[in-house]
Amino acid sequence: MGYSSNLRRRLQEHKQKKVHTTYRMKNVELIHYEAYKSQTDARRREKYLKTTQGKRMLKIMLADSLKISDYVSEQNSIHSKGPIV
Repeated sequence: MGYSSNLRRRLQEHKQKKVHTTYRMKNVELIHYEAYKSQTDARRREKYLKTTQGKRMLKIMLADSLKISDYVSEQNSIHSKGPIV
């Protein structure tokens, strides 16, 4: 997750291994983005999505849209004693 005013440039940086959080990943694919008119709103949303509750909500939402709910259910049972991030 991250904030950028230029989505195409940011995606290229990820694919070219220039971003610390994804440089070890073989294939980077954009599966979700949100657009906001205000930088304040975008940063507020990013901050929320980095919370445990925000990560959980985003994971469930993406699982529904990507049809991987069985995987999420399996991960929830594996990590039932701690937060899902």
